[in-house]
Amino acid sequence: MLVLADAWTWDFWLADDGESYHVFFLRASRALSDPHRRHRRAGVGHAVSDDLRTWTLLPDALVHSDPPAFDDLATWTGSVVRAPDRSWRMFYTGLSHAEGGRVQRIGAARSDDLLTWTRTDSPLVLADPRWYHSIDTRGNDGGREQAWRDPWVFPDPGGEGWHMLVTAGADVGEPVDRGVIGHARSADLDTWVVGPPLSAPGAGFGELEVLQVQAVEGRPVLLFSCLAQWMSPARRRSGPGGIWALPCESALGPFDVAAARPLTGPDLYAGRLTQDRDGQWVLLAFRNLDEHGAFVGGLSDPIPVTWRDDDGERGPTLSVTGS
Repeated sequence: MLVLADAWTWDFWLADDGESYHVFFLRASRALSDPHRRHRRAGVGHAVSDDLRTWTLLPDALVHSDPPAFDDLATWTGSVVRAPDRSWRMFYTGLSHAEGGRVQRIGAARSDDLLTWTRTDSPLVLADPRWYHSIDTRGNDGGREQAWRDPWVFPDPGGEGWHMLVTAGADVGEPVDRGVIGHARSADLDTWVVGPPLSAPGAGFGELEVLQVQAVEGRPVLLFSCLAQWMSPARRRSGPGGIWALPCESALGPFDVAAARPLTGPDLYAGRLTQDRDGQWVLLAFRNLDEHGAFVGGLSDPIPVTWRDDDGERGPTLSVTGS
């Protein structure tokens, strides 16, 4: 478990160098008093572990850039992959003072050792208004934000380049019903082409946050997170939200988001699936709400997960052990 006395920690992503697990996480000072203020003060912390339970804190990986820059306000959630040249690439979300943080863009940083990161000067991946919600940057749209964040990057299953899944919104429908899986492709991790979403709006989710696709015991599954305040009334009748799991045919879908089923409640959020050193698939998540509904902020211990084969048409369901 990773809990810092002086900082809230929340969304995170993992890298495994073969000897140690590295966790990169959003962090902001508890001196802010109100945890809702943390989002516009977020930097990227870093810790390392041998067992996913006991963590050693390392120097921060990234903080916001000096202005003017696409990430001069805050740095948000991302992912890390190892490039063919054996360097590490971190893809992350940047917010800028220029639009008051209402526009989200995706940038990248490079490292040879997972400790020292050199970022690109400009964002690499932007929301394409042909398919994704865009805002009036002059402030004439009621202060709405453009969702284009939480990049999850993985190699093409067929060996042809790389894919990026993005938390995004369609430009149709009610705000609590327009969450979609944004998509971009790259041959080299440097140049990206944005394409149409891999899912349709109308599934009852306003946001599909912190996307991850993973093959657990050989079965592909998509994870995302969404709480009740960003769900449609019909979807809220199924529960208060949290981490959701969607079995799928491959890492590229098809993704029928309406068929997603809850994996946890709102006490855990932004889940990530990984394997421990014994090969057991586990879920890590940030500790979101306590029994009184107060924000906690901290990384959970690993929770074993397994497939449960349901009877009937709904098919297999990913579940935490004991649920």
